[in-house]
Amino acid sequence: MQVTETSNEGLKREYTVVIPKEDIDGRMSERLTEVGTTVNVPGFRPGKVPLAILKKRFGDAVRGEILEKTIQDSIQNTMDEKDLRPAMEPKVDLVTFEDGTDLEYKLTVEVIPDIEPIDFGTIELERLIADVPDDDVQTSMERLAEQQKTYAKEEGRAAEEGDQLLMNFLGRIDGETFDGGAAEGMELVLGSGQFIPGFEEQLVGTKAGDKKMVNVDFPSDYGAENLAGKAAEFEVDVSEVRAPAKIEIDEEFAKSMGAEDLTALQSMVRDQIGSEYTQISRGRLKRELLDKLSDTADFEVPPGMLEDEFQNIWKQLEEAKEQDRLDEDDKGKSDEELEERYRGIAARRIRLGLLLSEIGRVNNLTVSQDDLNRAMAEQAQRFPGQEAQVMQFYQENPQAMQELQAPIFEEKIVDYILELAKVTERTVSIEELLADPDGEGAGEPKAKTKKAKKKKAKGKAKAKGKGK
Repeated sequence: MQVTETSNEGLKREYTVVIPKEDIDGRMSERLTEVGTTVNVPGFRPGKVPLAILKKRFGDAVRGEILEKTIQDSIQNTMDEKDLRPAMEPKVDLVTFEDGTDLEYKLTVEVIPDIEPIDFGTIELERLIADVPDDDVQTSMERLAEQQKTYAKEEGRAAEEGDQLLMNFLGRIDGETFDGGAAEGMELVLGSGQFIPGFEEQLVGTKAGDKKMVNVDFPSDYGAENLAGKAAEFEVDVSEVRAPAKIEIDEEFAKSMGAEDLTALQSMVRDQIGSEYTQISRGRLKRELLDKLSDTADFEVPPGMLEDEFQNIWKQLEEAKEQDRLDEDDKGKSDEELEERYRGIAARRIRLGLLLSEIGRVNNLTVSQDDLNRAMAEQAQRFPGQEAQVMQFYQENPQAMQELQAPIFEEKIVDYILELAKVTERTVSIEELLADPDGEGAGEPKAKTKKAKKKKAKGKAKAKGKGK
């Protein structure tokens, strides 16, 4: 094999690779002989078929297989000999590959840039600590009680907000019924916002046995295009009016939630809220770390990686434009301004990704099978009754497994750096912990949409037990 470097500019390398036809012919003969031991050719016993006949019958298929394998092997040999670390899949352009000629192709490789090591001991970070207020615990307890609320039928009761109705309804638009516009035995809590705006309010004051004509307009952005913005009328038959039963947050309630007593339930709720605050604190700390790492990452970015990342971002941006979900900061900007902004974001992401990957490689950080098994189990738990199917999906889908592995690897790298960095702790209020430091995410401007705005934790808590 002959490898000639034809270009060396920045992170891009180009080579001409020539593999003598004798090597190709030798590989062809070996493979055809191997094929001849298993195929059935009339007039010949397996393993006794002449090579010329094998070549005539199977030569084209085998040659394609040999060329592909030879190219892959020669690419790997070139990477090893030239000590190249490709940033992405190398590009191959065939020059000659006909039977009886040398195999020649052009190889284009973008390599990972040299990344200077970082003294993690010089990185100063601050971990925010927030105690769980008693008010948050009480609010979460009340929310738990609300989730366990039951309703009791009351004869002659006029429905109030918060009451539950048992009802049938039939909807029409321009006098015609429509799909999804009818139901029987529907349970609706007034004020829950389960139905389109204006529907539930018109049922306040109804009683069992009442028939009510409800007139509403479907929102202009309603999910079903055939209904969006249209006026509808619903004929509603109220069967029952049910009043909510007040649940006392007491010892019996605690036991119904699977706790030994009220104090134990309060402790469970406090621990869960505390765990949520710890995760938020971890996110803030990680963000600060990534910002500081990004400030040190000033190496050149492989152009192919940059273009791929930018195109991914731009596609999302175009979709946001079409759906009128573009971030306010981006509205009114020209395509040139947006491209400059998001190419910068793409470059930052790639630099940070390459830097983290290099830190993991140099320090021999890996994701173990146990790590993956735990992650798969966590995913499976999110689909009760389908755990086996979820596990099988990951085991049979390498891309899904890779998507599972990437964040685990990143967290291992972050943990490694945090062990070596100078991390101080500061106790703050819940408001300061939850506040977004600069209104942007992860130290960079983002292609945010209205649906993707940051949601702040509200101290929600859940408890498992026979009451669920």
